[in-house]
Amino acid sequence: MEKKGVLIPLVLAIAAAAIYLMVLTSREKQLSKSFENTTVLVARVDLPERTLLKEDLVQTMQIPRKFVAQDAFEIKTPSDIKLIQNLVSRVRIPKGNQISQSVVTSLSPTSGLSVKIPPGYRGAVVPVEQELLKLIKPGDRVDILVTFDALMADNRKEKVTATILQNVLVLGVGSNLGQGMSAKEFSDKEQKEQQTAAFAEKGILSCALNPNEAQYLSLAMKQGEITVILRGLGDVEMHPMEMASFRKLFR
Repeated sequence: MEKKGVLIPLVLAIAAAAIYLMVLTSREKQLSKSFENTTVLVARVDLPERTLLKEDLVQTMQIPRKFVAQDAFEIKTPSDIKLIQNLVSRVRIPKGNQISQSVVTSLSPTSGLSVKIPPGYRGAVVPVEQELLKLIKPGDRVDILVTFDALMADNRKEKVTATILQNVLVLGVGSNLGQGMSAKEFSDKEQKEQQTAAFAEKGILSCALNPNEAQYLSLAMKQGEITVILRGLGDVEMHPMEMASFRKLFR
């Protein structure tokens, strides 16, 4: 009986020690994990509100997991940095701050065209025939022509066509600014644009022009009829162009 009375407290003490050790080990693992480094995306420079995120505007940084924002972009493979493509900052993100999902939104018409305009350029809207509009994509290049009545040397008016702008970057086609879309979103957009096209002869292209080009486009739209010509993928060459007229064609 005496041995039994000594054995029971000993067993309880060992069990309590084992439980304490398990709890301590679990706590150590939790603490170790919280201080374990992980890689997140941070702003390389100060990012103003409504900035279109690009890879050169962000960088990776290793920080303890306990300091990682709940919805931060964690980078586990080099390709994960592409997660920011077509995202726009909702608020200002200071340099060094984590990029989190709550401070960005998808590129869309609600985020505005200005987020896609290159520095030093202006965003211009050009009317385009609906059939051609379906074949142009954001990022394509186009030439812009104007057909108008020119006053010749003998005071005779002659209809001519001139290429006034070459190698113009297309920023958007209708409401498509190049944002990624699911199959359902694409289908809904197509249906909506088809309904709109039924009541409109032309759609719109959003283009990037320098200030001088923007003036000539505005003048051309007042003086004559605008035509947009699509360039081949990768064709960015510019050439001197003479005005076209039927008199030159049949001379």
